Amino acid sequence: MKKKISSSPAQSRLKFDPDFGTAVAAVKAIRAGAVSSRELTKHVFSRIRKHNEKINAFVTLNEEEALRQARKADRELAAGKIRGPLHGLPILIKDQFRTAGLRTTCGFTDLTDYVPDTNAVAVQRLLDAGAVIVGKTNTPIGASDIQTYNKVAGTTNNPWDVTRTSGGSTGGGAAALAAGFGFLELGADLAGSIRTPANFCGVCGHKPSLNLVPAQGAIPPLPSQIPPTINLAGLNDLAVAGPLARSARDLKLELQILAGPGPEDAVAYRWKLPAARKAKLKDYKIGYVLTDPFCPVHPDIQAVMARTVDALGREGVKMQEGWPNGISFGDVFETYFKLMAAYVSQSPLFTDAFIDAMKTLYDLPFGETQRQYVEGLTLSHKAWGALGVKRLLSRQAWQTYFETFDAFLMPANCIPAFAHNHGRNLWGRVLESSDRPRYYVETFKWISPATLAGLPVTLIPAGKTPDNLPVGLQIMGPFLEDGTTLDLADKLEDVLGGFTAPPGFH
Repeated sequence: MKKKISSSPAQSRLKFDPDFGTAVAAVKAIRAGAVSSRELTKHVFSRIRKHNEKINAFVTLNEEEALRQARKADRELAAGKIRGPLHGLPILIKDQFRTAGLRTTCGFTDLTDYVPDTNAVAVQRLLDAGAVIVGKTNTPIGASDIQTYNKVAGTTNNPWDVTRTSGGSTGGGAAALAAGFGFLELGADLAGSIRTPANFCGVCGHKPSLNLVPAQGAIPPLPSQIPPTINLAGLNDLAVAGPLARSARDLKLELQILAGPGPEDAVAYRWKLPAARKAKLKDYKIGYVLTDPFCPVHPDIQAVMARTVDALGREGVKMQEGWPNGISFGDVFETYFKLMAAYVSQSPLFTDAFIDAMKTLYDLPFGETQRQYVEGLTLSHKAWGALGVKRLLSRQAWQTYFETFDAFLMPANCIPAFAHNHGRNLWGRVLESSDRPRYYVETFKWISPATLAGLPVTLIPAGKTPDNLPVGLQIMGPFLEDGTTLDLADKLEDVLGGFTAPPGFH
């Protein structure tokens, strides 16, 4: 049953769920007068007071300023002024992105009291579109883990099972969305940091094409290392910023605000979201894999994937199983893993002591993967360039494939959300799973094909395991054709059912 905030005549004409409704519906309700921005923002904070203790999704809340901005949005609307497509909408920001006047820590204890005087470019674009910031959502230290915990704010729990991780590094944001604490989230993804928490928490996420969304103002680098105004896109070969939400349509709404060249490039360049390749679901031609010997997928996830493929077949979609020519999953991951290590090697987390600890794991069953990571942390420029060529060859192989196929479906992870595990060296952890133990690094493997090639992925909920844990589906598409994966995700939500709220949060 839908909850009501007010009993105004306008609301009676417009159905809207203030707990778990979509951002698109919320914006429409605000503009129609079915709910004011102030009412909706107060409602969000009421839910946070009621439910957040169970999951600990936030580092910093922004209640006083958010209500001030919401009242301002209502006055502007009454005067006929609409600031933008998110006018008056309560949203969330990952604590990795600088927010002027609002604490930004990225999990670093050294930044516990850091309050920036400028906004990250992506944050400013959301504010210019009329959004109201509810608060900063939790992230692991340096946004560098597949779980979300740190000494500044503690551990974020999964709303579906609080004994399990919400994922990382946008784990606070994914958990908050699933719990109904806001309508959009700004996240980032280098090692599945949008897709993994969206998958584990049962919400939607979009990893955009490489460098589609400016990352200026994100941390790392730390404030003391590089000015936040410097655009590092020319050095970036893997990481992206992008949206999380509760529907694919909301992802598209947010991406159209976030995407486009950085301020210094906008003097010459413009961006427009390309139209989807097909108008009807049955016209799409889609490839897929359910599992792979390189990283076998848990049977419960395979079952959800298989049901998804069967459902698409019944809709008349042309489906074909198997990796494209020129794509070897193991080779893709090795190249990605070394480049990822090189990308983060400037972080203060990766000290000589950390590298020495990694080397002690070489003789263990997963030692070869540790060796690859250390090699990446200490790459020469010559070796980095050679891996960069492999990265571009991977994109070329996919682009050739997408001359025939429109999209590619694959699992988001090899296991569902797992129990909190903060022990040992990060890469030395062993995770318990009902099919078999998993080494920590295995949870990074299924995100690697899209990240290495810089391709867009839209992730949506596809079903649940028998233990009632969410299972997400990666929809990967051609480079810069983010509109195709978003459209396909929107159409698939009608087939698969879309977002459902976790028990206990109504």
